[in-house]
Amino acid sequence: MTVKLTVENAVQAKQEIERLETQGYHKDHIHIFAHSKERADDVNDALDTSDVGMKEMGFLQSMKNMFTSRGDELRAKMSGAGLTTQEAEAAERELDEGKLVIVAHDPK
Repeated sequence: MTVKLTVENAVQAKQEIERLETQGYHKDHIHIFAHSKERADDVNDALDTSDVGMKEMGFLQSMKNMFTSRGDELRAKMSGAGLTTQEAEAAERELDEGKLVIVAHDPK
């Protein structure tokens, strides 16, 4: 099952991640998204969560992301983490507002 949560800041993200872990999600399957790559990297590093990579998206999509806009990259990564295309588009709009999006998924 995939869970999507939206929070305002890293403090709220930490609380939600702890709650997700008590529900059985492992940090390797919890991803935090921010519109700014630097902010996403900082929050993922601070909270010991992982970025969506080749394992979730596949090699070709990972390579394609190197040449696309940040919005396209975010939607592809959120889809790779388990959101539908429509959910990823809605989540990207939340990112545009400065929020953080947390996606947790069961391992495939």
